[in-house]
Amino acid sequence: MPVALLWVVSPTTEMYSGFGIADSAACRSLDSSRSASRARSSVSDARPNKHMKQNWNSRSLNVGKQKRADFSVYSGTLANTAEEMAVSSEQKVYDVVLRQASLVNRQLRSSGDLDVKPDIVLQGTLSLLNEAYDRCAEVCEEYAKTFYLGTLLMTPERRRAIWAIYVWCRRTDELVDGPNASHITPTALDRWESRLEDLFRGHPFDMFDAALSDTVVKFPIDIQPFKDMVEGMRMDLRKSRYKNFDELYLYCYYVAGTVGLMSVPVMGIAPESKATTESVYNSALALGIANQLTNILRDVGEDSRRGRIYLPQDELAQAGLSDEDIFTGKVTDKWRSFMMKQIRRARMFFDEAEKGVTELNSASRWPVWASLLLYRQILDEIEANDYDNFTKRAYVSKEKKLLALPFAYVRSVVGNSRISSGLAKP
Repeated sequence: MPVALLWVVSPTTEMYSGFGIADSAACRSLDSSRSASRARSSVSDARPNKHMKQNWNSRSLNVGKQKRADFSVYSGTLANTAEEMAVSSEQKVYDVVLRQASLVNRQLRSSGDLDVKPDIVLQGTLSLLNEAYDRCAEVCEEYAKTFYLGTLLMTPERRRAIWAIYVWCRRTDELVDGPNASHITPTALDRWESRLEDLFRGHPFDMFDAALSDTVVKFPIDIQPFKDMVEGMRMDLRKSRYKNFDELYLYCYYVAGTVGLMSVPVMGIAPESKATTESVYNSALALGIANQLTNILRDVGEDSRRGRIYLPQDELAQAGLSDEDIFTGKVTDKWRSFMMKQIRRARMFFDEAEKGVTELNSASRWPVWASLLLYRQILDEIEANDYDNFTKRAYVSKEKKLLALPFAYVRSVVGNSRISSGLAKP
């Protein structure tokens, strides 16, 4: 199942056949120079958490009691071993949110400086690092054109960092969804995770790794969301059904919610924002979940032809549907009713996400607003197709995309002000 990379696009095939391994020697040169300056500096505009930790149940989705009953995200429990207490997927993910928010706050308090400092590199290696970032930019421009355009409004340090994160996420996704996916094993993913740990320690393997390694020095980015994304790839290798939404939520976090947690330290929070760091991360997580749920609803037919069903099995049963109905691919009244509820849930996550986008640094809002508005429209297109996501792929036309861009820009400039639009349903 493709992930919602950088809140923008689903990955396509064809990637990296000519990239990567040949650059390892140049990166060893970068590694030796950068080891002299490994101390992290704080992310620009990060805000300390001035309030007590919010209760998880009241934090997850800010909706009415009846909606919480109908679309509860607390539908199951997760136990990693027989010995440990069962923990809901939401609480497990929230622990990562708290860890990342704490890292941002700690970095800010320790440095007392809101400016991102450039890393110190030895003479002759800066050009190699610039080349690494340039190559990341080329990949982002090729595969996420709308998002790339928006990143050009960011400061140079931020946009380079976002490009590096995008490329790593895309390469990770290509391991299980790319042209060589049939040859990927759990061992290969273990090696990829080991390589991730190396680049976080300042030992990049290739040019793309070097860009990300430099990024995690400059911004307070925690490794856990990256490791969790790799875990999501492992899940795709071994799992093709999800008992309930609790299981599906964890999967959505692994493959898409993680991207929001990786990106917020780079995007930055607006200096004038009164929001806590924790609440902004919650919204970033919600946007990743919303995007992945939208991917799932759009790709039901495509996934079923691969023998995969990314829908809660218990909710299918409650609707009087089975796996056989998915494989048959016939749109019935039962299917329409089921899809209405699934779309409503995805929109609830989008609503939660909007609260955080308005708190981002003004220079970082446009690409996020654009992706949010465009992804919400995919849900509209599913409805317009009479919920036939078996034989029809819902997509947003080029005309609608062009219309969304200026509106997203207005939203990014206006910030917290409320403005209405027919582009996205409430």
